[in-house]
Amino acid sequence: MRRGRLSVFAKAPRPGRVKTRLTPVLSSEQAAAFYDAMLADVLVASLDFARRLELEPFLHFDPPEAREELAVRAPQAYALVPQRGPGLAERMANAFSDAFEARGAVEVGCPALLLRGSDSPGLDFETVEEALTRLEAGADLVLTPDQGGGYALIGMKNPHPSLFELTLSTESVLDETLDRARALGLAVAQTRPSFDLDVPADLARLDALPPARSLDLCPRTVRFRETLHRIGVL
Repeated sequence: MRRGRLSVFAKAPRPGRVKTRLTPVLSSEQAAAFYDAMLADVLVASLDFARRLELEPFLHFDPPEAREELAVRAPQAYALVPQRGPGLAERMANAFSDAFEARGAVEVGCPALLLRGSDSPGLDFETVEEALTRLEAGADLVLTPDQGGGYALIGMKNPHPSLFELTLSTESVLDETLDRARALGLAVAQTRPSFDLDVPADLARLDALPPARSLDLCPRTVRFRETLHRIGVL
């Protein structure tokens, strides 16, 4: 039996649909291209993490009609599953519920689910390994904090939909999630923090990565960032 699943939550890299907080510094087309580079890096790195940790790699994508669009970007080992629900919080809750329903329905199931975003190219193997280890050691919920008050990765061993009954993409998401988890009596753990690339100021965090680390984790993102710098955009 595998140790669980590692899922990447992603959108189709379409102008006007992704990285909108990077505009108007970037055009909608540039923001989409930047996201496309990040997504490619995250998919390659996450597949490597999944193989090393004996996890099944999943790509939960949005919108649902973008399967072919994402299939050409994702390595073949990924299972592609459309996100289900009207908003991000509902779609994340459903991803956990669906995974654990599958665990109960088949012999080879899913002991744990780690879910990460597609805009955190600096999230490294050691952090994902730490999250899985903490779950296997008894934590019910594990979170990787990001710089904006949210989290770059969430992992659980059982679904807890009420953890997602809040507004995401705010500066209080992490604290609210922790408060809800503790009210439920869950054993909570946090890994070392990571970062998302949401606004132009966040790119300083990418620049601060050691060159060897950034070229290993996110070479396409780094090259696109260098291109933007050369043309005087960022």
